[in-house]
Amino acid sequence: MTPAFSSSSATAASSQRLIRCSASLRRTHAPHRPSSTSPPPRKLKPMAEVMAKAKHVVLERDDYDDVRCEECGSGDRDDELLLCDKCDKGFHMKCVSPIVVRVPIGSWLCPKCCGQRRVRSFSQKKIIDFFRIQKCNDEEAPYLSAQAIKRRRRLRPLVWQKKRRRLLPFRPSEDPDRRLKQMGSLATALTTLKMEFSDDLTYVPGMASRSANQAEFEDGGMQVLSKEDTETLELCRAMSRRGECPPLLVVFDSCEGFTVEADDQIKDMTFIAEYTGDVDYLKNREHDDCDSMMTLLSAKDPSRSLVICPDRRGNIARFINGINNHSP
Repeated sequence: MTPAFSSSSATAASSQRLIRCSASLRRTHAPHRPSSTSPPPRKLKPMAEVMAKAKHVVLERDDYDDVRCEECGSGDRDDELLLCDKCDKGFHMKCVSPIVVRVPIGSWLCPKCCGQRRVRSFSQKKIIDFFRIQKCNDEEAPYLSAQAIKRRRRLRPLVWQKKRRRLLPFRPSEDPDRRLKQMGSLATALTTLKMEFSDDLTYVPGMASRSANQAEFEDGGMQVLSKEDTETLELCRAMSRRGECPPLLVVFDSCEGFTVEADDQIKDMTFIAEYTGDVDYLKNREHDDCDSMMTLLSAKDPSRSLVICPDRRGNIARFINGINNHSP
């Protein structure tokens, strides 16, 4: 027989095991909590969404009564005076470079505080690379000049009685350093506006395709250039590819932005440049605030009308037309 103390000890051991097991079960179960009747926490809207729907409020403070423009030093035209949210200095909308067209919504930083780098001067090599100028040999230069003279002579009317106005090719400056300065001014303006130089129309995927620009779509028919005007156009294109640009300078005006000034005498009916840029449908740009779009194709079907948008790519025509300039 088994001793009595052995059975009692076994019973105690089993009871201890049961107690430990039950205790471990009690520890693993989560405590029961009464159901709460309070509503779930409300999800807050992001600050960007709140600021987008918030109304623009102008606070009148006595501390800003003596604010003056850091560029011109004048405190006039306070409705055009912007305050930098970082340095708290004042700037007129037309005194900063590039100028501010409309009062910005939300925070605004001056060019110095936003870390905008000033455009450096362009060297000769950078200008050649920027405009993708095709270099020609010294032996070819006299031949090309002779060909240009022959074409100009051929463009002169043979019958003086029938006076028809024809396009004249531009005459570039003879001084190479002067031409570099002219091209450098254009490169500076394009770089400031974050644009690429392009002397042709650009067809970008997602916008108008090349097949959309056809003469048969034009309402009333497309104007056809004469043979002489076509030769003038091709001559000017060849000169531009060689880096012989029109005698023009792109300058910055505090009231009108980038404008163009003649750097030499230019005759009437002189061809300067074609208007270039990205081609898009007019219906896609009805609410665009770009200030330099130009009509390319006025189609019979309005949905096929095209416009040139020189906001990313363009040439000096972007600054010549004058429609991008604004003044009171």
